[in-house]
Amino acid sequence: MPISRAVQPLSPQMLAQLEQKHMPIDSPILIRLFKEESEVEVWKQDTSGRFAFLKSYPICRWSGELGPKTREGDRQAPEGFYTVRPGQMNPNSHHYLSFDIGYPNAYDRAYGRTGGDIMMHGGCSSAGCYAMTDEQVAEIYALARESFYGNQRSFQVQAYPFRMTPLNLVNHSDNPNMPFWRMLKEGNDHFEMTHREPKVDVCEKRYVFDAEPVGRFANDPIRNESIPWQGHAFAAATTAVTSAFNPTGWCPAYKIPQEIALAVAEKNRRDESQMAELVSRGTSVVPVQTERDGGMYYSLFRTGPLASDGN
Repeated sequence: MPISRAVQPLSPQMLAQLEQKHMPIDSPILIRLFKEESEVEVWKQDTSGRFAFLKSYPICRWSGELGPKTREGDRQAPEGFYTVRPGQMNPNSHHYLSFDIGYPNAYDRAYGRTGGDIMMHGGCSSAGCYAMTDEQVAEIYALARESFYGNQRSFQVQAYPFRMTPLNLVNHSDNPNMPFWRMLKEGNDHFEMTHREPKVDVCEKRYVFDAEPVGRFANDPIRNESIPWQGHAFAAATTAVTSAFNPTGWCPAYKIPQEIALAVAEKNRRDESQMAELVSRGTSVVPVQTERDGGMYYSLFRTGPLASDGN
């Protein structure tokens, strides 16, 4: 594959959009994936030091059904919180360009989940990956590349079954994955209330967000701490220390910063109230679908053609 694909510059249109949104070209990014809506969002840190929405892209194809990936060969696209580092970027992909999203993560490994090499890539064909058009993946790849040039050590990928709205949670309330999705919603709420990348840890086989251990343990295990943009130099520091969080062990005593905890609790209260109202109105529950072969963005479904690789 021509290496030039990996270094092609961002388009003048994207550069203008970054300038309009006060986002330095090499400030950090964060990616959010929504299966049911078949959408990818790219968020980017602006000059305030917080993440703001940059652009959404239709997912050309994702395979499997709503729910997490659990084993190799199940054709499931993962759900959860993942980390992408420079070594996971693949300029020589058979699917134009790609990057490994980081499955399995610590949560997946705690449950003995198998499989790997789960990518976001071009080519519009998926067997457990998130497939985009070549043009889309080229732009996302370039945004990630520029963030690494600015010393972002890694970027977070948040993969959800659907947008975590009260209506969607009611619609899917009969799905056996709902306890897992409720846990993902906690991370979603931390991000939406702060516009900062949530610090993600795993203990007792569950995700915990923005948790600060109480006691002798520091908790910043080889994690990029991004400092808001200052002038023309993006500062980032990485510190390797002993983590207090053991994915399969007991959770340590920890606290969540009060400002975050209060904001998330208030959002959850509002969401629960809306969900109760929707249930009282008789909002329908979507039947649980099995043996489903993924989805794609509606306009792409209409305009095709798309091919499945059959794996």
